[in-house]
Amino acid sequence: MSAQVRETLIPVELYRKAGVIFGTQICTKYMRQFVYKILPDGYYLLDVVKVDERIRIASKFLSTFDPDKIAVVSVRIYGKKPATMMCKYVGCRVITDRVIPGIFTNPHLDAYIEPDVVLVTDPRTDKQAIAEASKVGIPIVAFADTDNKVDNVDLVVPANNKGRRSLALLYWLLTREILKNRGVLGPGEDLDVGYEEFMASKITS
Repeated sequence: MSAQVRETLIPVELYRKAGVIFGTQICTKYMRQFVYKILPDGYYLLDVVKVDERIRIASKFLSTFDPDKIAVVSVRIYGKKPATMMCKYVGCRVITDRVIPGIFTNPHLDAYIEPDVVLVTDPRTDKQAIAEASKVGIPIVAFADTDNKVDNVDLVVPANNKGRRSLALLYWLLTREILKNRGVLGPGEDLDVGYEEFMASKITS
């Protein structure tokens, strides 16, 4: 944790417990600014204060848009349920599985939608959504791990975007903060479910 002392949206220990701050053994140049230290086994550890701050910024930004003009994308399997749960509470549009080429750019497609902002779970797995949105100038918010390239992403939220527990907490917290910013939830209120309810089932072989 950085030397900066401030109250975080949730206890720091919860960020740790859910694995939000644990990156990979690779770190791209852009993501280095969010790293607190490198662990002995070579894994990069994200700065929890910077993670928390970016969640605040992202929630304030997203709360300025009409809910049905927010598209939330997750091709990553562990992001599908939390993304769907966020859209259930916020009222946004969720896109899981394959992102059809032209979904944001070709009005003749049956699947065509016109979002004003796009949130993606992972710049790598959701690269088609980023390519589509960037073509037509739609702002893009993305959860990005230490190994992610973030070309064409307008607002990066540094976080472990691979773990099911991490993604559940990230989407739950973002949902809560958006609803607080909109006045749907009071300052001291939480969602009516814990973040575990946003968690995808574990994949077993």
